[in-house]
Amino acid sequence: MKKSTLLIFSFIFIGFATNSQIRVACIGNSITYGAGIEHRDSLSYPAQLQRILGAKWDVKNFGVGGATLLRKGNKPYWKLSALTDAMAFNPNIVVIKLGTNDSKPFNWKYKDEFEPNYLSMIDTLQALPARPKIILCLPSKAYGNNWGISDSIICSDIIPMVKKIAKQRKLKVINLYKTMSNHAEMFPDKIHPNQQGAMRIAKRVAKEVRKVKTRQ
Repeated sequence: MKKSTLLIFSFIFIGFATNSQIRVACIGNSITYGAGIEHRDSLSYPAQLQRILGAKWDVKNFGVGGATLLRKGNKPYWKLSALTDAMAFNPNIVVIKLGTNDSKPFNWKYKDEFEPNYLSMIDTLQALPARPKIILCLPSKAYGNNWGISDSIICSDIIPMVKKIAKQRKLKVINLYKTMSNHAEMFPDKIHPNQQGAMRIAKRVAKEVRKVKTRQ
């Protein structure tokens, strides 16, 4: 067989293998990004999720430190290139883990816009060609008020809102608040999990992601 023919078949095979993977976009803030984790490229929760799921999956990390779900927040995810990149990835599944930075008082003064902004993001992502399945994560527990993050606002306001949105849109919810409670040792700076904490998140997310039926 000629080299040119072999090359063509190789490209076809590579293209088929890539297209057959289930694409998972992890949208979030610094916890998704892997802030504070040495070698975050391989030890952040999305990176560990990739290893758990295996070669049939293509997991990408679109986490950005300080990002808010609120459009009027101090660093809205809406205005970041990460959202554009996540949409260009055309994922089959999107895991959203936002809300922690929204709990900061100077952001939460816009709390009345949290639900409509969240619904708008869901609509924007579901309109992608792959018609992705959306999974919502409740923010993980904050063990301190570092950077102005408020665990009380997360508990009393944000978590109920995310649950309400999920129920309204019939979406899966991953309770990372419960998953990461009673594990203060995994949060060196009281907000960001270490690599063991990231693994705990990855295992919990993997359990739910595997249940999702996607359009291939």
